[in-house]
Amino acid sequence: MSGKLIAMIPARLGSQRLKKKNLALLNGDPLIAHAIRKCFASNCFDEVWVNSESEEIAEVALAEGANFHERPAELANNVATSEDFVGEFFRKHECEAIFQVHSIAPLLMAGEIKGFVETYKQGEYDVLLSCILDQIEVAFEGKPVNFTFAEKTNSQDLKPLQRITWSITAWRRSVFLDALSQRKTATYHGRVGFYPVGPISGHVIKTQTDLDIAAALIGVIGRQA
Repeated sequence: MSGKLIAMIPARLGSQRLKKKNLALLNGDPLIAHAIRKCFASNCFDEVWVNSESEEIAEVALAEGANFHERPAELANNVATSEDFVGEFFRKHECEAIFQVHSIAPLLMAGEIKGFVETYKQGEYDVLLSCILDQIEVAFEGKPVNFTFAEKTNSQDLKPLQRITWSITAWRRSVFLDALSQRKTATYHGRVGFYPVGPISGHVIKTQTDLDIAAALIGVIGRQA
């Protein structure tokens, strides 16, 4: 695989459940700063960009050495989808692929980012999704998904489920934009792969409780977020 690889960190200022979530402090630093530092520490990307409509977030991004992509105001509300703002970013930036690194997954490690990028390159994927492998009995709408009511299976013998975390995601530019032009779902278009991360790395912050859990985990395990 050749061509420019870009890390793109989406960071809308507005959020419903946790106000100004991307600027919330964890270990004394904004979530967005944690994401930027990990992207640089992974040493995988030609460019690191923060994608936001906010001047406040722009200040943090630039202070951390990242580039800033000003998202159009109409893509900064609760109605706009990730396909909308990812597509808009792709149209403005020539590259081979982007790696969306979410600031709301601050426990993802730089080493995992590096492993994710290497897996993307080696697997020749058009889409690579981060996931947590859940090896436990799971049902959906009252029906077994990975086990049967006919027998009791030991959990270690179950096929693990791939629970998508969105901690980090990769898309090939040409395939993503081609899907949009055909009015198809670009998020899962083309050759899709899955990259497992640990349950701690897959912890996503959407509420104050989630943020408190992340702070507690850092305090207990000493992880450098």
